[in-house]
Amino acid sequence: MNYSLETLEFHRLVDLLIGLTQTEMGRKMMLDLQPMTDRIGLERELSGISETILLNEEKQVSWSFSGMQDPNYALAVLKIRNASLEPERMLEIVRLCEQALFARSLIHPEKEFAATLWNIVEDIPPNLLGTLDNVKRKILPGGEIDDSASPELGQIRRELNAQRSRLAHSLETVMRSAGDSIQDQIVTLRNDRYVIPIKADLRGKVRGVAHGFSSSGQTVFIEPLEAIEANNELQNIKGKEEREISRILFDLTESLRDQLPAIEKAADAVGKLDFIRAKVEFARRFKAIVPELSNEGSLYLADARHPLLEENLRNQLAANGKQPSDSDQTDEIVPSSFSLDAKRSVMIISGANAGGKTVVLKTAGLLSLMAISGLPVPAKQAKVPFYRSVLADIGDHQSLSANLSTFSSHMSNIAEMMRDCIQPSLVLLDEVGTGTDPEEGSALGVAIVDHFRQKGAQVIASTHYRGLKIYAANDPDVINASVEFDEKTLQPTYRLLIGLAGASSGIQIASRFGILPEVIDKARQNLDVSAQEAEAYLLKLQTETKQAEDLRIALEEEREATALKYAGLEVEALRKEKIRQKEFEQKLAEALESFERQSKAFIDTIEDKALKNKLDKERSARKAELNRAILSKLNEVNSSVSDPESSISSERPSDINIPIKVGSKVTTSLGKAGIVEKIDKEIAEVLVGNIRMREKLSDLRTIFTPETKQRTSSTEKRKSTPNLRPDNLEAPAELNLIGKTTADAEYELDRFIDEAYMASLPRIRIIHGFGTGALKNYVHHFLKHHELIERFAFAPSSQGGNGATIAELKM
Repeated sequence: MNYSLETLEFHRLVDLLIGLTQTEMGRKMMLDLQPMTDRIGLERELSGISETILLNEEKQVSWSFSGMQDPNYALAVLKIRNASLEPERMLEIVRLCEQALFARSLIHPEKEFAATLWNIVEDIPPNLLGTLDNVKRKILPGGEIDDSASPELGQIRRELNAQRSRLAHSLETVMRSAGDSIQDQIVTLRNDRYVIPIKADLRGKVRGVAHGFSSSGQTVFIEPLEAIEANNELQNIKGKEEREISRILFDLTESLRDQLPAIEKAADAVGKLDFIRAKVEFARRFKAIVPELSNEGSLYLADARHPLLEENLRNQLAANGKQPSDSDQTDEIVPSSFSLDAKRSVMIISGANAGGKTVVLKTAGLLSLMAISGLPVPAKQAKVPFYRSVLADIGDHQSLSANLSTFSSHMSNIAEMMRDCIQPSLVLLDEVGTGTDPEEGSALGVAIVDHFRQKGAQVIASTHYRGLKIYAANDPDVINASVEFDEKTLQPTYRLLIGLAGASSGIQIASRFGILPEVIDKARQNLDVSAQEAEAYLLKLQTETKQAEDLRIALEEEREATALKYAGLEVEALRKEKIRQKEFEQKLAEALESFERQSKAFIDTIEDKALKNKLDKERSARKAELNRAILSKLNEVNSSVSDPESSISSERPSDINIPIKVGSKVTTSLGKAGIVEKIDKEIAEVLVGNIRMREKLSDLRTIFTPETKQRTSSTEKRKSTPNLRPDNLEAPAELNLIGKTTADAEYELDRFIDEAYMASLPRIRIIHGFGTGALKNYVHHFLKHHELIERFAFAPSSQGGNGATIAELKM
């Protein structure tokens, strides 16, 4: 396998990821990160990231290993027979195993959805916890051995305290009898023996062993003769304590040694989980996604961003005391989108200097390396082949020590790439053929690109040479692309335009950097006429393409605004009708209640029992007739509320399964009748009056007409669809968008708000999850500009917190 890791700065990306790890095991795994050669292993790595993101966002399950020490030394000691661990090392092992068992307990309930993560922790035996508890009972958090670690240790420490007390009492007696010769009335410790401070010039007054002087020389520390035997006994007891502590530590070490395989599994699991956690943290910070491995060999990147460029921008903003959100639009990374497949495997990028051509190459190369290394990639969508080689010739490789010119170094590097190219492969060539005569360089560039193409490689090459631009223009299987350049501001926009070659704009850029006007004019005069015409033509194409794109966007926005206004008017009419209906029904109910109350009160005043019963029966009958009349009247009102376009007697929605095609008469989700004008996959464009609406096919119903009646079986029974009115709407108060793309989310969210508004719901809840924040940001942007939304905010913690949004509707 051959990869241009240094050229594409893969090591800098690894350094960035290492900073996100929390354990030494995770750091070592990240340091060894390389493109993978085993596809099954790569799919397992990517699954681990997806499962962790799922647990974090939907189950609120996460783990952290901060403050954990490297267990390798402790594990090495456990492998040495009869060797004992220090208490601090044992506590490190305990913390490691507890974290592993805790992670296991979190993953176990979700193992059905997290098979890869469960496979990492499954073999850690839960009974390891008993051994860990035993160690924790005997070793205190600071590393001291607890008195209760053994009965013998408890007895020894009681004897030790008693001996210290007797010794201190004896020394205090000596100090009282020594009178003025005592420097300070304190008992102190020297050479692990208890002594008293005596004035240096009066040292002869106290008989005993001297254990040194103070720093000033004014005090000598004497162990009186009366205390020597007591100090000796104290040392004997301390020796017993040390031997008992050594025995306890050896027993605890042996108990851990018996569990060595389980401890090694725990250490391995913690390292792997930290490795995955760091990748997920990278995905969160850079709004990255888990890439899809392409089976058909196609490369597709949508809104791809270079992570190192983005990190540099953040660091610059931080150095200037700004946050990323404070930056202007011009400071943001401009993403690139493109695709290559088996047929169209070559893309030639042209355009102005400093316009971003090299960034596109580096982004494609680095993101491809990240994908086949098991990392998330900063993009909205990513599909990457399982490349066996990613090769790049980018930058100036001029070497004085190797006696290589720029051109020579490029040719040397490309020759090596030709030898190393193994399919499937991605080849990146920056300014291919540069450094020599333009005519020769152009011809050589075409030959090099075509060579890699014939070998089956996918190629992205940047160029200023017309020969390569013409090569791309004349071959329908070669993609022409350019980086946009604003002729008005003489500034690059860094946008990648697919399907159009770009002008180099070298003279304009030279002018922007301050080259004298007379030099610029002379350069234009010297420029070949055909070259001038070609440059002018390319600029014209770019300008017209941009104008067409701007016009398309403006028309689309106008169409959507008109459709939204139309739908809003209809929704408002239905809402008002619903309110009127409710008021009408409430008044009828009040009238019925008044009739019931007054008639009952009147009958209660009658004393004749037979007459009273007769009148009561008459009252019940009249009440039933009145109820029937009210229901009949309500049904008439309901029929009159229906849209006349969708309630034609001869044309009504059919429950019979009739395929919808272009030209079919249908009713939309709002009950409006229209004609299908266009079908794109699962979305249809329906003409309703003078308005075009986009609806899912599953939400449309065919209108039953005499023509469709002839095409259906006469034995099938047709059913009427009830008239659409607000009282019949049962709109949900919650919408789950997790897993949706922004395009799907727009459709679902717009329809959901309309239905909620027609149902007079005061507020709604939208679940978007945490993820990279893209879906959350889109939902908030959509709500902010929706005319039916009064206000919105994140849900309370009991209702999803920042993973959901509560919106209040205008009433």
